[in-house]
Amino acid sequence: MNLFGNWSYPTAIKFGNGRIKELADACAATDMKNPLLVTDKGLANLPITQTTLDIMDAAGLGRAMFSDVDPNPNEKNLEAGVAMYKAGNHDGVIAFGGGSGLDLGKMVAFMAGQTRPLWDYEDVGDWWTRADADAIAPIIAVPTTAGTGSEVGRASVITNSETHVKKIIFHPKVLPSIVICDPELTVGMPSFITAGTGMDAFAHCLEAYSSPHYHPMSQGIAVEGLRLVKEYLPRAFADAGDLEARAHMMSAAMMGATAFQKGLGAVHALSHPIGAVYGTHHGTTNAVVIPPVLDFNRSYIEGRIEVLNGYLGLSGGFDGFKTYVQELNDSLGIPKNLTEMGVKADNIDELSVMAMADPSVGGNPVEMTLENTKELFKACM
Repeated sequence: MNLFGNWSYPTAIKFGNGRIKELADACAATDMKNPLLVTDKGLANLPITQTTLDIMDAAGLGRAMFSDVDPNPNEKNLEAGVAMYKAGNHDGVIAFGGGSGLDLGKMVAFMAGQTRPLWDYEDVGDWWTRADADAIAPIIAVPTTAGTGSEVGRASVITNSETHVKKIIFHPKVLPSIVICDPELTVGMPSFITAGTGMDAFAHCLEAYSSPHYHPMSQGIAVEGLRLVKEYLPRAFADAGDLEARAHMMSAAMMGATAFQKGLGAVHALSHPIGAVYGTHHGTTNAVVIPPVLDFNRSYIEGRIEVLNGYLGLSGGFDGFKTYVQELNDSLGIPKNLTEMGVKADNIDELSVMAMADPSVGGNPVEMTLENTKELFKACM
């Protein structure tokens, strides 16, 4: 085993019910006097967003908001956000929402001071060193879903609107300076969003746990994250007002994003191109492809899954775990396969090429090739 790795762990997190009231203090701590709140279209007019703008306004921080953010944000959304940031002479970003709002907000803070095109900073080799680190604006992240964990991430996923390819843009300073995790902000989530985002956290933890890379801290975090999802996602789905379940799911989301420093794999390699081409919900897509990916990776992970079962209180070995995942999907109303999500079989060749170009390929325990990826897509249909 190669005991070698580069490790980094997250940032200051203000966790608890009602902590959105501390937003003004967080802005002061990061020297923001004129922040821009970035969120998505669906959240813009909701009470939680308007209340947050009221908190900003009462503290003399204004109530500037950019919300032209698509479910799979792209470079056009980003260009518009950066233009508003510059026009308003803003000095920091409050990234507010689910994965799309958080990812786009982080990129507005990143790109507002850069001079090169966005794609020059893709997560390839040391391309992140091309950025002017001193020009990156401070970021406060406020998640309103429990899934992506983007609030504790050093990257954003942005879709190229011309090629329909999702690109990961990375820089260490994209990690938010302060995260406010207030479970009360997630109470209004529709049940299908609770399900999809919750399974996104599950996928992050499972893929990190299954990754062949050496990162024992992430390994331990992934295991506990999976337990939290198992215990609390069904409760959050069944009762939107269950604040204990909502809180634990917010923790699981951050744990998943922390754990996947160890690696992601075929679940995300398949899900990213599907989301880019078809506009599907990312976490829901992850959930659909997990069972076939488990079969795909069985030769490598079977023993590891049996160990995991002991911690989760599951029986039946690998098959028992797979049955549990499928039954969890069914209980949450997750589609049975990609066909039900509208994915066409005649797109498999294109999707497979895109999957092989995804950075997640390198973290899968079984080596992915173009041919076995095509077969994996077929198994998901």
